[in-house]
This record gives sequence, structure tokens and C-alpha cells, in this order.
Amino acid sequence: AVFNSLNHDMTLTEFKFIWYMEYSHRMWGRLVGLAYILPAAYFWRKGWLNRPMKGCVLALCGLVCFQGLLGWYMVKSGLEEKPDSYDIPRVSQYRLAAHLGSALVLYSASLWTGLSLLLPRHKLPETHQLLRLRQFAHGTTALIFLTALSGAFVAGLDAGLVYNSFPKMGERWIPDDLLAFSPVLRNIFENPTTVQFDHRILGITSVTAVTALYFFSRKIPLPCRTRVAVTSLLAVACMQ
Repeated sequence: AVFNSLNHDMTLTEFKFIWYMEYSHRMWGRLVGLAYILPAAYFWRKGWLNRPMKGCVLALCGLVCFQGLLGWYMVKSGLEEKPDSYDIPRVSQYRLAAHLGSALVLYSASLWTGLSLLLPRHKLPETHQLLRLRQFAHGTTALIFLTALSGAFVAGLDAGLVYNSFPKMGERWIPDDLLAFSPVLRNIFENPTTVQFDHRILGITSVTAVTALYFFSRKIPLPCRTRVAVTSLLAVACMQ
């Protein structure tokens, strides 16, 4: 019924493109899992991991498996047929955000663990300015993570198609249907207009925070590696 009402003009070639995109994503995910689990098991058997690293390896292994489980759970939501509904089949935006969030945590934890092993930690004097910089960096990280999650809600609801002008949304700074759903809290997660509006605000705030972090870091004597990292963060934020 969905095919007849919405996708009746789709060719076999177009269907194959979508199918292979999904298939490639699944195979790549499984390859990533094997690329992590097999060497980890080998290093463990050889006795090359100390006690703290064993805990870290187990945690990352759990995250890899959880990520795959979340992917299945997300796709499952797009295959559930709703009675008397001819809307475009789509996965739950909540499960999509969870899948993306889990991937970001897994990637960040893997990168942090790898860099901790490859690069020795700088022993810097714990000044008030350095403490504030670290807190600022952690806050910026949380803001960027929240912005990425809001992007998953935009994708899940096709909210990017609602308004395609910037900085205004249509002819207004604040659209009329921003709080159209009831109760009000539903708008944050289910109203495409509100979801896009929130993503814009979070994106602008994230870039502002990264820029402020960069200029604040310039006032503090930092190692070369840290300065390169902060400068790279600003460059990537501008490019994004």
C-alpha cells in the first residue's frame, strides 16, 4: 500500500541504490566490530593489557555491541506498519538520536583511549585559569554533543525540509507554529519546526562557544599540542 501510494514511480535501480546503502552500512558496522574485538582478544590473551586497560577494553567492547543492538532497534521502528497510515515509512527520531549518540560516545571513548596510550599527559600547574579552561572545554563538548543529537531529530523528522532560509525561518525570526503541539514539551522532540529551530540555536551557540574557548585559550600559556587542538577545533567548527 505504501509503495503504491508514495513510491509507485521508483525504478529497480533506485531501489537497489537504497538497498546497497543500507547493506554497506551494516557490513561496515560489523567490520568495525571485528576490527576492534579480534585484536582486543589477541592482546588480552598475550597478557599485554594491565588491569585498568582490561576494564577499558571491556567497556569499549560493550559499547560496540550496544551500538549494533541500537542500530537494529532503530531500523525495526521503521519497519513497523501503522494501521490506516500512508505516511512515508521512517525510523523513530528517538531511536535515531540514541543510535547517533551511542556512536559519538563510542568514537570519543576510543579516540581518548588511543591518544592516552600514544601521547604522554602534560603535567601542567593547576592554575585557576587552566581549571576554568578545562571546565569551559567540557561544557563546550556537552553543547556540541547536544547539537549533534538535535541533528538526529532533524533527520528523523525531515525537519530540514520545513524551512530552508537562514537566518530567518521563512519571513519570521520566530515561526508561528513553534509551539503548535500540546503539551508544550512535545514540540521539542516531535514538532519539525521546533526541532529545526532548536538545532539552529544550538548550532550557533556551539560555534560561539568554540570561538570563545579559542580566544580564552590564547590568554593562557599552553603546550603546543593543546594550542594546535584548540585551533583545529575552531577551524572544524567554522567549516561545519
